[in-house]
This record gives sequence, C-alpha cells and structure tokens, in this order.
Amino acid sequence: MADSSHVKIEDNPKILSGPVLTNSPNAVLSKTLLGRYNDLQLPADKILATYVWIDGTGEHLRCKDRTLNFIPKAPKDLPVWNFDGSSTGQAEGHNSDTFLIPRAIYKDPFRRGNHIMVMCDTYKYNMEPTETNNRIKCQEAYDRCKDEEPWFGIEQEYILLDSDLRPFGWPPGGFPPPQGPYYCGVGANKVFARDLVEAHYRCCLFAGVPICGTNAEVMPSQWEFQVGPSVGVTAGDDLWMARYILHRLAEEYGVIVSFDPKPVQDWNGSGAHTNFSTKKMREENGIIEIEKAIDKLSKVHMKHIKVYDPRGGKDNERRLTGLHETASINDFSAGVASRASSIRIPRNVAEEKKGYLEDRRPASNCDPYSVIDALMRTCILNE
Repeated sequence: MADSSHVKIEDNPKILSGPVLTNSPNAVLSKTLLGRYNDLQLPADKILATYVWIDGTGEHLRCKDRTLNFIPKAPKDLPVWNFDGSSTGQAEGHNSDTFLIPRAIYKDPFRRGNHIMVMCDTYKYNMEPTETNNRIKCQEAYDRCKDEEPWFGIEQEYILLDSDLRPFGWPPGGFPPPQGPYYCGVGANKVFARDLVEAHYRCCLFAGVPICGTNAEVMPSQWEFQVGPSVGVTAGDDLWMARYILHRLAEEYGVIVSFDPKPVQDWNGSGAHTNFSTKKMREENGIIEIEKAIDKLSKVHMKHIKVYDPRGGKDNERRLTGLHETASINDFSAGVASRASSIRIPRNVAEEKKGYLEDRRPASNCDPYSVIDALMRTCILNE
C-alpha cells in the first residue's frame, strides 16, 4: 500500500510468515553497540530532556533533546523552547519559530537515571496556539468542571507494519487465515511481535504512564493497550506519551506503528474506545447520570464524529460501517454490552447501577485532547 491507509493484497491464506524486515534500515543496525556508550559517566549536574509534541498533521509526533543542569520538579520549572515550525506544518518559512511549552514530565525508559521526557503543546510566534494544539481547549474545559472529577480510560488499538507498509508477519502477496483465532491469541501462528508489546508495557510503567493492560486484537499484528483511569486533560498527556514510547520502541525493532483506523478492508479496524465517568456516575445509582449523559450525546452525534479523527470524520467513515464491531457513523445508538453500538454500557455497570460508559466512536488516530474536551463539554458543561 502506498500510504498505509489501505492494504490490497491477493488472497493467499496458506503462508503465515516471511522475511518481512529485510528492507528496514533500523532492523539491520546492531542493537548492541549503543551499550558500549550507555555506561559513560555523565556530568553529575546534567540530565537529558526529550521534548515531545504533536505536529501539524494533528496525529504524528516530533521530538528533540536538550541538556538541563537541574532536575525539574514540575513542568513550570522547565524552559520554554522552540523549533522550526515550517518543517512540521505549523508555520511559514519566513516566520518559522514555534514555541514548546512543557505540560507533563515522564521518566525516560530509554536513558533511565534522572533523564526525562516532556509532553509539550505548541504556540505560534505570537504565542497563540497552533491549529493542532487541542490541549489548550481541553484544559479550559477541565478547569471548569474539575469538581466533577472526570475520569478517562482510553483503549488504544494499533497495527504493526513491515518496511513495505504491509501488516507485520502477513504472507507476501496474500492474507493470513480469516480473523477469529487472533484476539487475545497465543501461539507463533496467531500472535506477532509480543516482545515489542511487552517492552512497551514495561516502558510505560517505568515512565509513569498509567497503562493498565494490553492484548492482541482481532486482526493479526493488531494490538491494543489501555491507559487510565486518568483525570481530565492528563489522560491526553498520558496517551500521547504512550504513543511516543511505542513509536520509539518500534524504531529499535525495525517495524512501523500505524494508528490508521481502517488499514485493511474486510478486517476489523482500529479505534480508541474512550471510557468516561464523573464522580456522580461512580456513586450509588450513578446509572441515572450515565443515562443522562447518553441522552446528551445522542443529540450532538455528528458534532462528536467531526472531532473523533483528525480529518473531521473522513477517517472514521472507513471504520464505522456497522460491521466489524462498529455502529454506523450516521446513526447514534447505545446498549448494554453491545459492541455494535456507539455507546456501550458494560454489563457490570448495568448490574451495579453505577460506573462508566464506553464511547466506541473515537478513531485510533484521534487526538485524545479533542475527545476528552468534547465529552466534558457535552456531558458536564452542557455545551
């Protein structure tokens, strides 16, 4: 496939694997040489900080490193930095300086020690937010409803690709056997790249990302991890950093992570199902508040669809077809334990009459800040 949006391959279910990484430059580099330098003694008063930000696409990440001569205790301790926004789709060449404001600090699982990773948001030359800075609106909404204690848990699905942009481990020129045995599967003919997934799990926990689970998904080479529960805008910071860690690890393994919501036709797509609750929903008889929220969501369905992927709903058109465990993009629905609904009420929530709801509409490449912002504004702020 030319752009990782679609895969069109001849049907040949007889072969399960092949030499998928032979063309990957990262795969042929020795992964042991860096170890010769990792134990170099660094100056005691120096740490390395990796600044991470969302670029002009609204779905891809960039990063760069700097040296600090102190250990920051909070994001406000860190210096504001800048970058060439004309090279990231966020500024014009004649006025390219774009600013990075630190928002969240995580421990660095790659360098370890006191080194850190910093989630930032982006601002133009005049300190106005860039077009893809959705964090600032999310923060504003959260500041207005923080007393409601909005919790978010996001289920991030993704697929691994080889260097030719084909699903990792799929047979050359064909498909694996039909979906069925791969979800939560075990075995070398059902699950690919578990070692990468395990590394990601551990790196997230080390970094301070509240990853709470992972599993193989319905399509071979498709995986999911869950982040949360996190409070308010922090859920967006956590998910973006988890994505960054996954991309970094994939560099070392010589594979590509795709968050495209429908990478292969006629197979399950990828979503970012978002579990949401307020303090009242989690209290006794909170089901009443959950039903009120669902009613509010039913009245602004298309408004949410437009912010649930970075292309105003166009990506989700390929995924939300009413097939493959999705509801139709054109219709709002809700149901208990239904994965064919827009909103799912988990079975245990219906029985206990309190808990949370699951919004199954966000695409895997959504900006979680936009999803969180929309849910808070609709369900809490009544906008």
